[in-house]
Amino acid sequence: MMFSTLGQLLSRWLLLLPLVMLGACATGPNPVDPYESWNRKVATFNERVDSVVLQPAAIAYRQAVPPLARTGVNNFFNNFNDVWSTANNVFQLRLVNAAESWMRVSVNTVFGLGGLLDIATELGIERHREDFGKTLGRWGVPTGPYMVLPLLGPSTVRDTVGMPVDYMLDPLSAIDPASAETAFAVLRVIDARSNLLRASSVLDQAALDKYSFTRDAYLQRRESQIYRGRRAQEDESDGDIPPEEGR
Repeated sequence: MMFSTLGQLLSRWLLLLPLVMLGACATGPNPVDPYESWNRKVATFNERVDSVVLQPAAIAYRQAVPPLARTGVNNFFNNFNDVWSTANNVFQLRLVNAAESWMRVSVNTVFGLGGLLDIATELGIERHREDFGKTLGRWGVPTGPYMVLPLLGPSTVRDTVGMPVDYMLDPLSAIDPASAETAFAVLRVIDARSNLLRASSVLDQAALDKYSFTRDAYLQRRESQIYRGRRAQEDESDGDIPPEEGR
């Protein structure tokens, strides 16, 4: 069953691959952001939704839930993320990272009350966050133009193609019934937004052009995560697979 699902996902992704290649060749005033005019409109829409819905919910969450409980919630969702990170590390042939990620899941699930306690970090087991967009980048799929997705925020063509795979194989999606899955998904979003309250406040005060700052920071961070701090051109000239180092 699992292999059948993976096969269906792969076939769907292959149908989208030409779009990724086409997007990578897009041109415009800014080569990395040829759709800037549209992206800015979507970013403005997202900011309005955030100011009306997400930010107030995150503030209320921080005020109503004690810090220790919030830490437990965050640890719980990080444990779910580590499961998918394990799979992506395997896909990327980063086997040491995969072993450490799986060890984190095992230790935190068994000894950390289902992931509420982050025992693995206390033991010095490193977290290696991965998603399918990074896996595509690992094997040479071009980034493509920068995109801002409604409600989801900054992305690229490559990362957008990887999102359906991330969603369909997210362990959280296996929760039954659907109402419980929805409740967990909403809680995860609010928890994630609450962790960004201070950063968003600093960004509002410091950035002259928040859109450009967010775009450049996102693209630099994704490149650093995929190439482990090395430029793509250096990897290509060396002819080596990026080493297993860092997160």
